[in-house]
Amino acid sequence: MEKIALFLILLVFSSAAVAENNCFIVQENNHVIVKEGNCSARHSPCSTFKIALSLMGYDALILKDQSHPEFPFKEGYTDFRESWKRPQNPTSWIKESCVWYSQVVAGKLGFESFQDYVAKFDYGNLDISDDRNKDPMTTNSWISGSLKISPEEQIKFLQKFVDGKLPVSARAHVMTKKIIFVEDLPNGWKFYGKTGAGDSFGNDGKRNGGQLGWFVGFIEKGNRKIVFVNYLEEPGKQDYLSSRHARDVAKERLIKITNAKK
Repeated sequence: MEKIALFLILLVFSSAAVAENNCFIVQENNHVIVKEGNCSARHSPCSTFKIALSLMGYDALILKDQSHPEFPFKEGYTDFRESWKRPQNPTSWIKESCVWYSQVVAGKLGFESFQDYVAKFDYGNLDISDDRNKDPMTTNSWISGSLKISPEEQIKFLQKFVDGKLPVSARAHVMTKKIIFVEDLPNGWKFYGKTGAGDSFGNDGKRNGGQLGWFVGFIEKGNRKIVFVNYLEEPGKQDYLSSRHARDVAKERLIKITNAKK
Protein backbone atom coordinates (compact mmCIF):
# COMPACT_ATOMS: atom_id res chain seq x y z
CA MET A 1 0.00 0.00 0.00
CA GLU A 2 2.84 2.38 0.88
CA LYS A 3 4.54 1.61 -2.45
CA ILE A 4 1.31 2.43 -4.28
CA ALA A 5 0.98 5.73 -2.41
CA LEU A 6 4.58 6.63 -3.19
CA PHE A 7 4.05 5.75 -6.85
CA LEU A 8 1.01 8.03 -7.01
CA ILE A 9 2.93 10.87 -5.38
CA LEU A 10 5.80 10.52 -7.85
CA LEU A 11 3.33 10.22 -10.73
CA VAL A 12 1.68 13.47 -9.69
CA PHE A 13 5.09 15.15 -9.51
CA SER A 14 6.09 13.78 -12.93
CA SER A 15 2.93 15.10 -14.57
CA ALA A 16 3.15 18.42 -12.74
CA ALA A 17 6.84 18.85 -13.46
CA VAL A 18 6.07 20.14 -16.93
CA ALA A 19 3.94 22.98 -15.52
CA GLU A 20 5.24 26.34 -16.58
CA ASN A 21 6.05 27.70 -13.12
CA ASN A 22 7.06 24.60 -11.17
CA CYS A 23 10.45 24.72 -9.45
CA PHE A 24 12.54 22.46 -7.23
CA ILE A 25 15.82 23.74 -5.73
CA VAL A 26 18.17 22.05 -3.27
CA GLN A 27 21.45 23.49 -2.02
CA GLU A 28 24.06 22.93 0.69
CA ASN A 29 26.44 25.67 1.86
CA ASN A 30 25.25 27.87 -1.02
CA HIS A 31 26.20 25.11 -3.50
CA VAL A 32 23.26 24.14 -5.73
CA ILE A 33 22.66 20.37 -5.82
CA VAL A 34 19.43 20.39 -7.85
CA LYS A 35 17.70 23.20 -9.74
CA GLU A 36 14.77 22.35 -11.97
CA GLY A 37 12.06 24.44 -13.59
CA ASN A 38 11.17 28.13 -13.58
CA CYS A 39 12.73 29.31 -10.35
CA SER A 40 12.82 33.05 -11.02
CA ALA A 41 9.07 33.76 -11.31
CA ARG A 42 7.52 35.39 -8.25
CA HIS A 43 4.42 34.04 -6.52
CA SER A 44 2.50 34.66 -3.33
CA PRO A 45 4.41 33.07 -0.44
CA CYS A 46 1.14 32.16 1.30
CA SER A 47 1.80 30.32 4.57
CA THR A 48 5.52 29.85 3.94
CA PHE A 49 5.67 33.47 5.11
CA LYS A 50 4.97 32.21 8.63
CA ILE A 51 8.70 31.44 8.87
CA ALA A 52 9.45 35.14 8.37
CA LEU A 53 6.60 36.17 10.69
CA SER A 54 7.89 33.83 13.40
CA LEU A 55 11.37 35.37 13.18
CA MET A 56 9.81 38.84 13.47
CA GLY A 57 7.56 37.83 16.36
CA TYR A 58 10.32 36.26 18.44
CA ASP A 59 12.73 39.09 17.70
CA ALA A 60 10.15 41.69 18.76
CA LEU A 61 9.34 39.63 21.91
CA ILE A 62 5.71 39.23 20.85
CA LEU A 63 6.27 35.47 20.79
CA LYS A 64 7.76 34.11 24.03
CA ASP A 65 8.41 30.40 23.61
CA GLN A 66 6.84 27.38 21.91
CA SER A 67 3.63 27.63 23.94
CA HIS A 68 3.24 31.34 24.61
CA PRO A 69 1.50 33.57 24.00
CA GLU A 70 -1.76 31.74 23.55
CA PHE A 71 -4.37 33.92 21.90
CA PRO A 72 -8.09 33.09 22.06
CA PHE A 73 -10.22 32.67 18.95
CA LYS A 74 -12.71 35.51 18.53
CA GLU A 75 -15.87 35.87 16.48
CA GLY A 76 -14.99 37.39 13.13
CA TYR A 77 -11.54 35.80 12.89
CA THR A 78 -10.77 33.74 9.79
CA ASP A 79 -12.21 30.29 10.53
CA PHE A 80 -11.67 28.40 7.28
CA ARG A 81 -10.63 25.33 9.26
CA GLU A 82 -12.40 23.91 12.28
CA SER A 83 -9.06 23.66 14.11
CA TRP A 84 -8.69 27.45 13.88
CA LYS A 85 -11.74 27.98 16.10
CA ARG A 86 -9.65 27.25 19.18
CA PRO A 87 -6.99 29.14 21.14
CA GLN A 88 -3.64 29.05 19.35
CA ASN A 89 -0.01 29.26 20.47
CA PRO A 90 3.19 29.43 18.37
CA THR A 91 3.41 25.65 17.93
CA SER A 92 -0.24 25.14 16.97
CA TRP A 93 -0.09 28.24 14.75
CA ILE A 94 2.53 26.59 12.56
CA LYS A 95 1.06 23.09 12.78
CA GLU A 96 -2.46 24.23 11.90
CA SER A 97 -1.22 27.02 9.59
CA CYS A 98 -3.66 29.39 11.31
CA VAL A 99 -4.24 32.63 9.38
CA TRP A 100 -5.72 34.70 12.19
CA TYR A 101 -2.74 34.07 14.51
CA SER A 102 -0.48 35.44 11.76
CA GLN A 103 -2.71 38.50 11.58
CA VAL A 104 -2.52 39.02 15.34
CA VAL A 105 1.29 38.87 15.22
CA ALA A 106 1.46 41.25 12.25
CA GLY A 107 -0.98 43.60 13.96
CA LYS A 108 1.09 43.70 17.15
CA LEU A 109 4.18 44.48 15.09
CA GLY A 110 2.42 47.42 13.43
CA PHE A 111 2.71 48.33 9.77
CA GLU A 112 5.96 50.29 9.99
CA SER A 113 7.82 47.63 11.96
CA PHE A 114 6.37 44.92 9.74
CA GLN A 115 7.54 46.77 6.64
CA ASP A 116 10.99 47.31 8.16
CA TYR A 117 11.46 43.58 8.86
CA VAL A 118 10.39 42.62 5.32
CA ALA A 119 12.94 45.09 3.94
CA LYS A 120 15.73 43.89 6.28
CA PHE A 121 15.01 40.30 5.26
CA ASP A 122 15.16 41.37 1.57
CA TYR A 123 12.04 39.25 1.22
CA GLY A 124 10.87 38.98 -2.39
CA ASN A 125 9.45 42.17 -3.88
CA LEU A 126 9.22 43.79 -0.39
CA ASP A 127 5.66 44.92 -1.20
CA ILE A 128 3.20 44.82 1.72
CA SER A 129 1.24 47.81 0.42
CA ASP A 130 -2.00 45.80 0.58
CA ASP A 131 -1.78 46.10 4.39
CA ARG A 132 -1.31 49.87 4.63
CA ASN A 133 -4.07 51.61 6.60
CA LYS A 134 -5.97 48.35 7.06
CA ASP A 135 -7.42 46.83 10.20
CA PRO A 136 -4.71 44.46 11.52
CA MET A 137 -7.07 41.49 11.36
CA THR A 138 -7.48 41.96 7.61
CA THR A 139 -3.78 42.08 6.78
CA ASN A 140 -2.98 39.44 4.20
CA SER A 141 -0.42 40.80 1.73
CA TRP A 142 1.32 37.41 1.86
CA ILE A 143 -1.87 35.52 0.86
CA SER A 144 -2.42 36.08 -2.87
CA GLY A 145 -1.71 39.77 -2.28
CA SER A 146 0.94 42.36 -3.03
CA LEU A 147 3.86 40.43 -1.49
CA LYS A 148 5.55 38.07 -3.95
CA ILE A 149 8.68 35.94 -3.82
CA SER A 150 10.43 33.60 -6.25
CA PRO A 151 11.83 30.17 -5.36
CA GLU A 152 15.33 31.60 -5.92
CA GLU A 153 14.59 34.36 -3.40
CA GLN A 154 13.08 31.84 -0.98
CA ILE A 155 16.25 29.73 -1.06
CA LYS A 156 18.44 32.79 -0.35
CA PHE A 157 16.21 33.73 2.60
CA LEU A 158 16.30 30.17 3.95
CA GLN A 159 20.06 29.93 3.59
CA LYS A 160 20.45 33.08 5.69
CA PHE A 161 18.05 31.60 8.22
CA VAL A 162 19.94 28.31 8.65
CA ASP A 163 23.24 30.20 8.76
CA GLY A 164 21.86 32.46 11.52
CA LYS A 165 22.56 35.53 9.41
CA LEU A 166 19.18 37.24 9.31
CA PRO A 167 19.02 40.59 11.19
CA VAL A 168 17.14 39.21 14.19
CA SER A 169 18.24 37.80 17.54
CA ALA A 170 19.89 34.41 17.87
CA ARG A 171 16.93 33.33 19.97
CA ALA A 172 14.52 34.22 17.16
CA HIS A 173 16.45 31.86 14.88
CA VAL A 174 16.46 29.09 17.50
CA MET A 175 12.78 29.34 18.43
CA THR A 176 11.60 29.51 14.84
CA LYS A 177 13.62 26.41 14.05
CA LYS A 178 11.93 24.60 16.93
CA ILE A 179 8.36 25.32 15.82
CA ILE A 180 8.91 24.41 12.15
CA PHE A 181 10.28 20.93 12.92
CA VAL A 182 8.27 18.35 10.97
CA GLU A 183 9.69 14.87 11.60
CA ASP A 184 12.74 12.62 11.69
CA LEU A 185 13.84 11.19 8.36
CA PRO A 186 15.86 8.00 7.71
CA ASN A 187 19.58 7.88 8.50
CA GLY A 188 19.49 10.54 11.22
CA TRP A 189 18.24 13.51 9.19
CA LYS A 190 15.77 15.97 10.72
CA PHE A 191 13.13 17.58 8.51
CA TYR A 192 12.08 21.24 8.97
CA GLY A 193 9.76 23.34 6.86
CA LYS A 194 6.50 25.07 6.15
CA THR A 195 3.76 24.50 3.60
CA GLY A 196 1.97 27.21 1.66
CA ALA A 197 -1.17 26.91 -0.47
CA GLY A 198 -3.27 29.37 -2.43
CA ASP A 199 -4.81 30.30 -5.75
CA SER A 200 -2.55 30.31 -8.79
CA PHE A 201 -2.53 33.18 -11.27
CA GLY A 202 -2.04 33.41 -15.02
CA ASN A 203 0.30 35.75 -16.86
CA ASP A 204 -2.54 38.29 -16.99
CA GLY A 205 -2.47 38.54 -13.18
CA LYS A 206 -5.90 36.93 -12.82
CA ARG A 207 -6.80 33.76 -10.94
CA ASN A 208 -6.76 30.85 -13.36
CA GLY A 209 -8.82 28.40 -11.32
CA GLY A 210 -5.86 26.33 -10.19
CA GLN A 211 -3.92 26.18 -6.96
CA LEU A 212 -0.30 26.66 -5.97
CA GLY A 213 1.64 24.68 -3.43
CA TRP A 214 4.89 25.42 -1.63
CA PHE A 215 7.02 23.46 0.75
CA VAL A 216 10.19 25.20 1.87
CA GLY A 217 12.72 24.45 4.58
CA PHE A 218 15.81 22.41 5.31
CA ILE A 219 17.06 19.05 6.52
CA GLU A 220 19.79 18.71 9.12
CA LYS A 221 22.21 16.03 10.28
CA GLY A 222 25.04 16.99 12.58
CA ASN A 223 26.73 20.04 11.08
CA ARG A 224 25.15 19.51 7.67
CA LYS A 225 22.16 21.59 6.57
CA ILE A 226 20.55 21.14 3.16
CA VAL A 227 18.10 23.87 2.17
CA PHE A 228 15.26 23.28 -0.30
CA VAL A 229 12.29 24.92 -2.00
CA ASN A 230 9.55 23.04 -3.83
CA TYR A 231 6.92 25.04 -5.73
CA LEU A 232 4.21 23.59 -7.93
CA GLU A 233 0.97 24.58 -9.57
CA GLU A 234 -1.94 22.26 -10.33
CA PRO A 235 -4.94 22.97 -12.56
CA GLY A 236 -8.52 23.12 -11.32
CA LYS A 237 -9.93 22.68 -7.85
CA GLN A 238 -8.64 19.55 -6.16
CA ASP A 239 -9.91 17.67 -3.11
CA TYR A 240 -6.47 18.10 -1.52
CA LEU A 241 -4.01 20.93 -0.89
CA SER A 242 -1.21 21.29 -3.42
CA SER A 243 1.04 22.25 -0.50
CA ARG A 244 0.74 18.71 0.84
CA HIS A 245 1.82 17.33 -2.52
CA ALA A 246 4.72 19.77 -2.50
CA ARG A 247 5.74 18.55 0.97
CA ASP A 248 5.43 14.84 0.16
CA VAL A 249 7.35 15.14 -3.10
CA ALA A 250 10.09 17.22 -1.45
CA LYS A 251 10.43 14.67 1.33
CA GLU A 252 10.81 11.70 -1.01
CA ARG A 253 13.27 13.51 -3.27
CA LEU A 254 15.36 14.69 -0.32
CA ILE A 255 15.55 11.15 1.04
CA LYS A 256 16.85 9.98 -2.35
CA ILE A 257 19.37 12.84 -2.49
CA THR A 258 20.75 12.11 0.99
CA ASN A 259 20.96 8.38 0.22
CA ALA A 260 22.92 9.15 -2.94
CA LYS A 261 25.28 11.50 -1.05
CA LYS A 262 26.29 9.01 1.65
